[in-house]
Amino acid sequence: MLERMNETADIPKPGLRAWLGLVVILGPVLLVAMDGSVLFLAMPKVTEALSPTADQALWTLDIYGFVVGSLLITFGNIGDRYGRLKLLMIGVTLFGFGSLGAAFATSPEMLITFRGLMGLAGATLLPSALAVLSELFVDPRQRAQAIGIFAAAFAAGFAIGPAVGGQLLSHFWWGSVFLVNLPVLVLFLALAPFLLREVKAGRTGRINVLSVVQSVVGLMLTIYAIKHMAAEGFSATLMIVGLVGAVILAWFIRRQLTLEHPLLDFSLFRDRVFTIAIITGLLPLAAWSATAYLSGVYLQSVLGISVLGAALLSIPGALLLTVTCIVTPMLVARIGKRSALITCHAFIAAGLLLLLPIASSGGVGWYIASTVLAGVGYGISFSLVAETAVAAVPSERAGSAAAIAETSNEIGNALGIALLGSLSVLIFRLQGPDLAGTFGETLDLPGLAPAVIDQAKDAFVTGLRVVAVAASLLHLVLGLLTLRWVPKVLDDEKEAGPDDEGPKEAVAEAVAPGSNGVAGVR
Repeated sequence: MLERMNETADIPKPGLRAWLGLVVILGPVLLVAMDGSVLFLAMPKVTEALSPTADQALWTLDIYGFVVGSLLITFGNIGDRYGRLKLLMIGVTLFGFGSLGAAFATSPEMLITFRGLMGLAGATLLPSALAVLSELFVDPRQRAQAIGIFAAAFAAGFAIGPAVGGQLLSHFWWGSVFLVNLPVLVLFLALAPFLLREVKAGRTGRINVLSVVQSVVGLMLTIYAIKHMAAEGFSATLMIVGLVGAVILAWFIRRQLTLEHPLLDFSLFRDRVFTIAIITGLLPLAAWSATAYLSGVYLQSVLGISVLGAALLSIPGALLLTVTCIVTPMLVARIGKRSALITCHAFIAAGLLLLLPIASSGGVGWYIASTVLAGVGYGISFSLVAETAVAAVPSERAGSAAAIAETSNEIGNALGIALLGSLSVLIFRLQGPDLAGTFGETLDLPGLAPAVIDQAKDAFVTGLRVVAVAASLLHLVLGLLTLRWVPKVLDDEKEAGPDDEGPKEAVAEAVAPGSNGVAGVR
């Protein structure tokens, strides 16, 4: 112990430059997370302005998350070879161009394209920001503290996105939700060269382009088929597209298991604790993104609440989610990881079920209660996933575990809207007035009778309830699997002394420059 104290004493403490560098990095990180959810309350306004079809509306929402999740690890490799700070500066610039183009888009196709560009830029920002941040803090404990702040900012971005979007829309047009990014990005570009240092891993070798193409194409084709079948019904063409996408994804997974340096190390999923951790990274974000988006439409288009009012109603849940993310380490120290994971799924499942009493005539109180209760579970999951995944694998594979954990968050955010959103569209198509593919398109039709409007609202609310029940059941199943698969010994970690910093240091090292994680994928 004395040796460890001496080693710690020899490590220089981070100065003002390091902490200012952290603050500068947090700006783009907050924006990348926030832009995954900022459109949830803005979509009714976007629909009014651009009149997207059912699948265009869904693509507008989730193309961003799919591109970010699909390319995170690829840009980790690129940053290793050509420099993290350089890639970070390029990514921030592209994010600014994408935000500017999205703000002034004049068609759904144009908006989807610029959202995709923002996703590509976001995929460069996250891993590079982590690596550059890690270079600022030499002491693993201080680095872990900085990364904890980074994680809290990322979670806060997701949580406050709808509220920020709603506030902006109450004063400006829908494009303002993208223009708000520009001042933060300009400030970063001005300060970063003076506060941050370049980071390279000095790696050689080629980026596996085929793996990147397989993952992106397979995912997009599969989701495209699911969305169109939900909105338009079954067709042989869509079935073929979906099967082709599924085959490509299966080929991708099989190929990764045989490569010496895979894009994603699927062999890690042989460990049940790691598998539980990654699913816990994916499923809560899927449930949160889907219900947050659908609830935004419910508050505005069903109950007739203004966008500002809807934004204010989302604040209690967002605040509790953020606070829970920050205090989760203390919770884990008291009850252990296993109990914290089980608690996470229980709170989310219970919170989602509180959406069942909502109706087209009212339900604001149930909505707030749902976001508050589920927010506790979401906060635990956002804070705990990476550390649990890293601790579940050998130290030499910690970076790969961190990479998959980060990717699962982004893919979960996109899949929630893609799959659970498509489920809602399907329910509406089956129970609605059958005049248009979506709720928004139906309400835009001229000369609707009050009875038809009521039927459309009831059908949409039914779809929201079905999504809530489906997501709740999935969390209950995952909670039971956690109870069965995760060993009780993880709860014994709460009895560890203050010197037992293994997991935290492992997480810090996993994202250190040149490591094998998202911040330094090998």
